[in-house]
Amino acid sequence: MSLAELRREPVNLTELRREAEKASKDLEGATKALEQRRAQVRTSQKELTAKLRELQVAERAFAQVRQPLSDIVGQLYQQSMSSGLAGFLSGKSDAATLRAMADVSQVVAARDQVLAESSRLQAERERLAAEAQELRAGNLLAEAQMGAEIETLRVRSDKIVKSLTQALVKLGVKVDKGGQPAAGCAPTKALSANEFANGLIPKAYLCPLQQPGNELRGDAALAFISLNEAYRRQFGRPICVTDSYRSLAEQQSVYYRRPGFAAVPGRSNHGLGLAVDLCGGVQNFRSAQFNWLESNGKKFGWFHPKWAYISPFEPWHWEYDPKLGSLL
Repeated sequence: MSLAELRREPVNLTELRREAEKASKDLEGATKALEQRRAQVRTSQKELTAKLRELQVAERAFAQVRQPLSDIVGQLYQQSMSSGLAGFLSGKSDAATLRAMADVSQVVAARDQVLAESSRLQAERERLAAEAQELRAGNLLAEAQMGAEIETLRVRSDKIVKSLTQALVKLGVKVDKGGQPAAGCAPTKALSANEFANGLIPKAYLCPLQQPGNELRGDAALAFISLNEAYRRQFGRPICVTDSYRSLAEQQSVYYRRPGFAAVPGRSNHGLGLAVDLCGGVQNFRSAQFNWLESNGKKFGWFHPKWAYISPFEPWHWEYDPKLGSLL
């Protein structure tokens, strides 16, 4: 049977999973871009605030110099005009007259410098104010545009997950009373399960299988459901499952009941939601069911680990490889 025939199912879970993962990545990327933009805005606003503070300090210092100089200008001007100008008008050019006129010239020059500095500071202040206004307007526009993009991506992601949910329902995956599947059925939740210790994954991060009472990590579950449909078309019945995800307590129970045939609690792939124990013929080494799974399982990300061929010998034990599954 060809790969195309194996995947000719009522709905293509692999394609839906890809779309959901892409939508999630796009949404995550846009959200990160918005956060980076906001960080840049905060940095630029801090820099602008620092500039405005420096300008205020310069203005205060300038004001301290400007007022005394203005007073001196007035006094010297009056004194010079009363004494120096009288000498100048009388045609006398004695030392006092020349000194008075020189003082006036220096003070006038200083005043002109003060006025020029005042004009420069005013222009700088207006420039910074305009820059601040432009920055605020640009930031508001950019955030609005990115916010709209994020909302569009979120709606798209929700729509794809909804389609995936409907597909799972059609394939017999049980949903809760509210009509929603476990949150773990969303491919985007799969990697989040890595945040939890082996055997301590919350139920909300696990996806139920068509086989009642069994569940796996989201990506492993979707791949297994697709594998199950191909198996059903081949053998006329679904895959028989005796065990899937095991909590830490369940792993401890199996470990003590079946010494030598169960991993140490906290180290089993069952506790990661990435392993199943099968029956219905698969448990018999080199049976038709076993051979079929061995030949076709990897097309769906599932394989029989090397150790299970020899020590301990467990033909019923199969595992999901996320790296292999990501290539599907």
